[in-house]
Amino acid sequence: MEAATASTLQFPTWTGQETIVRKSNGFLRFSHKCREEKGIHMLNSRNLRWKSASARPRIVALEVSGSCKNSPASALESGMVCTSFDEALILKKKAQEVGPHLDGRCIYLVGMMGSGKTTVGKILSEVLGYSFFDSDKLVEEAVGVSSVAQIFKQYSENFFRDNESDVLRDLSLMRQLVVATGGGAVIRPINWKYMKQGITVWLDVPLKALARRIAAVGTDSRPLLHGESGDAYSKALLRLSTLFEERGEAYANADARVSLPHIAAKLGFDDVSGLTPTTIAIEALTLIEYSIKRDNDTNVARNS
Repeated sequence: MEAATASTLQFPTWTGQETIVRKSNGFLRFSHKCREEKGIHMLNSRNLRWKSASARPRIVALEVSGSCKNSPASALESGMVCTSFDEALILKKKAQEVGPHLDGRCIYLVGMMGSGKTTVGKILSEVLGYSFFDSDKLVEEAVGVSSVAQIFKQYSENFFRDNESDVLRDLSLMRQLVVATGGGAVIRPINWKYMKQGITVWLDVPLKALARRIAAVGTDSRPLLHGESGDAYSKALLRLSTLFEERGEAYANADARVSLPHIAAKLGFDDVSGLTPTTIAIEALTLIEYSIKRDNDTNVARNS
């Protein structure tokens, strides 16, 4: 796409995740301010059933800059978003088409560490007018520890996974959310039960691209990458390969698979590093729309 001059588009978004804590009974509790900002109301305090109210979201500016041909491979991992004006318009139009078909259902992004779930998730939440949550951050807040790596070190991976399942359970009772899940959330069947209350989307990124991204920003925050020998790239690639062997089939349970090599091939790129997060978000919305229509057709055929 041709480079465009810097511009600003207005999209609805939500903020205030830091005001969420976990009560002693294991459920998430939203402060009054957070509920007011997000338009979230509790329907039943005993069962903690939530819904998103029709309150208007706050409007913030999404900065749109020019061409991203020279963006580093770690753009998704670092959270840097660079997109063209044309891409932003396409994204907005696609969200307007898909939004009504979602009917308030949540979107859960799954994929390997470094696949860009948080970056793409924030873009999707903004353009859809949804709230955004990172399940890892919610676990950190619930446990009262500053990082997932510290939770692994201070407690254990199983302790983290138990809290992760609790968070996904609570989120599954809500509507109009985009949730970036941890890379290992897919390994527990119970988590799929919770996530399948909404629509699951797998961000499928080549392992070599993931290793480059992670090596570029460091592995300190990645507890499952500790202990490997060698340089950062080789260490990341080796561990990622092992993890993918364990999780690959689980990721394939997602309702939609966003294959970055497929997108790159369609656009004529040699590799996935030329893709912007906005391009990936557009593909995600396209596949979500296809998944909804496919399921609707299946239900019609089953009932006919």
